[in-house]
Amino acid sequence: MKAIIVGGGIGGLTTALMLRARGIDCELFEQADSIRELGVGINTLPHAIRELTGLGLLDRLDEVAIRTDELYYLTRRGQEVWREKRGMDAGYDVPQFSIHRGRLQSVIHRAVVERLGADAVHTGCRLGAFSQDEGGVSAYFFDRHGSHTLTARGDVLIGADGIHSFVRRSLFPDEGPPCWNGLMLWRGATDWPVFLTGSSMIVAGGLNAKAVIYPIAEGSSPASRLTNWAVLVRIGDANTPPPRREDWSRPGKRDELMPHVAGFNVPQVDLAALIGATPEFWEYPCCDRDPLPHWTSGRVTLLGDAAHPMYPVGSNGASQAILDARGLADALASAEHPRQALLAYQRKRLPMTAEIVAANRRGGPEGVIDAVEQLAPQGFSDLNAILSYDARESIVRGYAAKAGFAARVVQRAS
Repeated sequence: MKAIIVGGGIGGLTTALMLRARGIDCELFEQADSIRELGVGINTLPHAIRELTGLGLLDRLDEVAIRTDELYYLTRRGQEVWREKRGMDAGYDVPQFSIHRGRLQSVIHRAVVERLGADAVHTGCRLGAFSQDEGGVSAYFFDRHGSHTLTARGDVLIGADGIHSFVRRSLFPDEGPPCWNGLMLWRGATDWPVFLTGSSMIVAGGLNAKAVIYPIAEGSSPASRLTNWAVLVRIGDANTPPPRREDWSRPGKRDELMPHVAGFNVPQVDLAALIGATPEFWEYPCCDRDPLPHWTSGRVTLLGDAAHPMYPVGSNGASQAILDARGLADALASAEHPRQALLAYQRKRLPMTAEIVAANRRGGPEGVIDAVEQLAPQGFSDLNAILSYDARESIVRGYAAKAGFAARVVQRAS
């Protein structure tokens, strides 16, 4: 069996490693001229890290990431709503990592080149068409000038080509653009003094206005970390198109961002100073897509953001793409026919990810902050009188169960 993977992001690269580990041949095609370290910080949850550990990548991840050990949920006024241990400190057998997205991608890419060979990864190849028949699927690739460069033949084609997926658009030509919820996300990272344990993550505010801060790598000295920050604010109506196309590499404008930052109080970190010290940062309209009725058509299927783009809530985007890769590789290794395998993968992964897309639209685990802010917009003196511990736990743990990473150890919020 041979698979054609379209897209050289985290999902596509992990799929290549998963297939290789099961003895399945594959080639990967990326439309960019090179696989570069783009993006800023992301979190990868233990259930996804367990899969990467199984691929022998734990030591390499440890070299470039931070093991997240605790998570704080605060209101925009800085009052604590929930606190819990994370990763191995929460009883998991593997860590939760906070990491630069590009470095995570680079670790996986390096392993792909080492194990499959450099010839298995093709860059500068944009998928322009594909066709399938009883014997397999053919994919036709073009360069940036529109010239046909090569044709690949395989048993299955895997569309891991992101939120603007060509494969998805070919399967669902009438779907239209991604859904914008009126939220704009600004993200950046810079060297900053250690706060709390040096491995802590802070989320302040709910779905309409939120700040997220966590370290993603060692800093310039033992007293600092490369610290990632994100600010998410509702700036428009969800019924209107986004002001600019979704693009992780679009530079942000400081004069647009800073008035929103003034609305946050994060006692552990001077958010305005952190952002002011960041030489460059990026903006991204917060978009997803409605869940599809199916991902698979014959010998073609979708994976990662091409299948289920979701709002950046609950640290789940990259993690779910990694879980997709494992599920698809297992299905292809065990099924009698490729079509049967793709349908089995779809049956397992589509319902779960559709639930997560819907949960993220409601605020995910961070909905516990929204609940408290709605009940006590001016703050509180007794948190349990506003919302009981059991009610808060139900919101946070309910999401963790949906996403497949329910905590092993519970620590009561102070």
